[in-house]
Amino acid sequence: MKILIRATNWVGDAIMALPALHAVRRRFPEATIAIVARPYVADIYRGQEICDELIAYDPKGAHAGLSGRERLAKELGARKFDVALLLQNSFDAAWLAWRAGIPERVGYARDGRSLLLTKRIAVPKRGEMPPHEQFYYLELLRRVGWVDSLPDEHHVQLQVGEGQRQRAEEIFAAAGARRNVPRIAIGAGASYGSAKCWPPERFADFVNRYRRHTDSDVILFGTAAEQEVSDIIAAGISGPVIQLVGKTAIADLPALLSRCQLFVGNDSGAMHVAAAVGLPVVAIFGPTDPYGTAPITLHCTVVQEKPYCSPCFLRRCPIDHRCMTSVKPEAVEAAARGWLRATEVASG
Repeated sequence: MKILIRATNWVGDAIMALPALHAVRRRFPEATIAIVARPYVADIYRGQEICDELIAYDPKGAHAGLSGRERLAKELGARKFDVALLLQNSFDAAWLAWRAGIPERVGYARDGRSLLLTKRIAVPKRGEMPPHEQFYYLELLRRVGWVDSLPDEHHVQLQVGEGQRQRAEEIFAAAGARRNVPRIAIGAGASYGSAKCWPPERFADFVNRYRRHTDSDVILFGTAAEQEVSDIIAAGISGPVIQLVGKTAIADLPALLSRCQLFVGNDSGAMHVAAAVGLPVVAIFGPTDPYGTAPITLHCTVVQEKPYCSPCFLRRCPIDHRCMTSVKPEAVEAAARGWLRATEVASG
């Protein structure tokens, strides 16, 4: 059997979908499995033993416009897949599988795409499954008969090869990182929107408070679009800071984070990657709900204040951003110090 899986588009969602992808691999060990994913998601999935092939889908590049999508559909059709599993919710995902002529098309019946699916799965209602997003993908498999029950994963793991780790150390060394002190990774951005972002001045305040007690390298991660935020944080930090914002690719992120000792950041894709490579995480939540999107790990402390309007799930706050501005640097520092003490005890 040949299975095509359409992956989710966001890095955080891609990590939370890993339990479902592993479940498909276990259910069909002899099948040929290909995953269609945005290039950055394909980079995260590379080497994870969940599929036989990764097919990059780049709607802003090679597959832009209707002609680009038609070309990809034709290429997929030539491979003669037997079934398409759509973890991505959009109409576009169903259209691509339909246009490729894949005879069995499985997905949630939503976003106006039901007529393009051959197995239309009802979207779970509140209370029909646990609230965390990993179960949204697993429930699709359960309802189509590919798993008997919902596994409760307490940790999702991204594999990082030794060569990747060595490359990460080379990047850190070139940026001025030391080998004999803890490394704190800061993820101050969030692709979803500014509402999920703790103010950059608060990140700087946290770092300064923490460094009063413990020598550490502070490493700022993010995309080029987050350079302004990163610059504000760096300007507010007393002492050196390592700036990797906009200087590395998403493909490098798992290995780089695996060479750190702690991640402190917003509810973001980087947060999920950090947890998946084994880092303790201090996750700052505001407009989103940790019951739904907290990293899948036992090594996480959620720092959150909940005004009446949280969670609102808005991309931008229409009032005063109180859910994030009420989170104090002292609370984040306390959580961070607790995890680094635990790490020191474990390593000692």
